[in-house]
Amino acid sequence: MQYNSLLEILKKTLQKNKAEKLASIGDETFYTIHDLIDLTFHHDDQIGFRAAWVLENVYSRYQERFLPDAEYFLNRFPQQNNLSSRRHYSKILAQMTRKNASLEIKIIIQHYDTGILADTAFLWLIDPKVPVATKSHCLNVLANLNTKHSWIKEELTQTMDFLIDKESVGFYSKVRQIRKQLLNT
Repeated sequence: MQYNSLLEILKKTLQKNKAEKLASIGDETFYTIHDLIDLTFHHDDQIGFRAAWVLENVYSRYQERFLPDAEYFLNRFPQQNNLSSRRHYSKILAQMTRKNASLEIKIIIQHYDTGILADTAFLWLIDPKVPVATKSHCLNVLANLNTKHSWIKEELTQTMDFLIDKESVGFYSKVRQIRKQLLNT
């Protein structure tokens, strides 16, 4: 399955098991993670979304394949404009920045200039067009990066206060969880 074959597969609707199966293909001759990241920016939003879904599955199930291109992912993160892909991107970043991330991921995050990632997460958080699931992951990203950037705590608290009445009940619940996390840091 070369790059073009992967593209052809992503042109069709994917079921969860198909996204998981594509993620499980571990042979770089089929497709590279670098190529998969590039496909998340495809001009056809549906192809971009499906590629991001597969990428999320690669990260969560086959992290050893993701690791060599983790920095490339971080570099591309702020450029993601596909609202559907942003959900997967923000979820991956939330997992990468959490306390119990793998040692390899922690080292990458520790040495990466995460300020631009925090800025991007804030922009996505306040954008009224961004779906609540993405905003929820952005809250996690920002709370997780709070230990690396002292300015985040106050900004995030103010932003949550501003957004609390504008978002859903699920968002309110997530804000309560994030406030507790911020109290413990």
